[in-house]
Amino acid sequence: MGLTMQLTTEQTNNIIEQNQASTFPIVVKIVESIKKILEEDKKQKNPLFINVKESVIFNIARRALNEPGARFLIGIAGESASGKTTFVQNAIRSCIAEERTDLYTIVCCDDYYYDWSNELKEAGSYEAFFAKGYSFDTPKAINLKLMKEHLVSLKNGSAVRSPDYNFTTCESFPHGVLKKPAQIIVNEGLYVLNEGIRDIMDVKVYVFTPFEIIKDRWYRRAESRGKTGLAADMQFENVNTTAQTYIRPAMQCADIVMNGVVSSSYIQEMTEKIFRTMDNIAKGKEVNL
Repeated sequence: MGLTMQLTTEQTNNIIEQNQASTFPIVVKIVESIKKILEEDKKQKNPLFINVKESVIFNIARRALNEPGARFLIGIAGESASGKTTFVQNAIRSCIAEERTDLYTIVCCDDYYYDWSNELKEAGSYEAFFAKGYSFDTPKAINLKLMKEHLVSLKNGSAVRSPDYNFTTCESFPHGVLKKPAQIIVNEGLYVLNEGIRDIMDVKVYVFTPFEIIKDRWYRRAESRGKTGLAADMQFENVNTTAQTYIRPAMQCADIVMNGVVSSSYIQEMTEKIFRTMDNIAKGKEVNL
């Protein structure tokens, strides 16, 4: 007959506390090193980081060390054309040499727009469509409930199929893209930091970009999606109005506020430096900043 040993709750808690105590100096070293990187960034003419809560650096480092294999859900919000997608693409590119779905997966809020293809056909044009009161720029236009369910599933280790949305025809294909659970889950889009969504995020990021730059980017992107002239003007007016109500307030609850007008090369440089620093300290290597 074998002997089975079971740890009591108190013993388990003691082991956890001892483990956390042993990693605490490493966590502190990571935090101090990242703070130095952020101070150097502030000295730049066009820094990447506008604001960073020190607590979020500590929490990320502590969890990464004490919970090996833990999944991080990062929400990245900002106005339309603020540069959210560009930031995500460059940050991922700087840290991961090849696409590996076990390391990261990206869930885009834009994929969850409701299907309005029939309504658009009935209206006959985007101008008539918008004149009837339809708007792409309110939370009601997006199936946030489904998106949240998918994010929770990914965080719990289950794969999902996100919808696939066509911005020209307003069609939504419900079983579009397979998303697999990964170590880092990035959720980017207009409303990912809105109430009802942000509570599941481990890290909340807001991308801030000045209005005139957003306007220029937005019109160029609208043209690529088949919206020009009056249709584009009507939608942009709505974009600006609704952003004031539904998007800009999210900056106040963000852990990190990023600059949306930084070059791709600098985004890659900074994110690579931060992740390399964390990794080297965790492995006991010397870090030269």
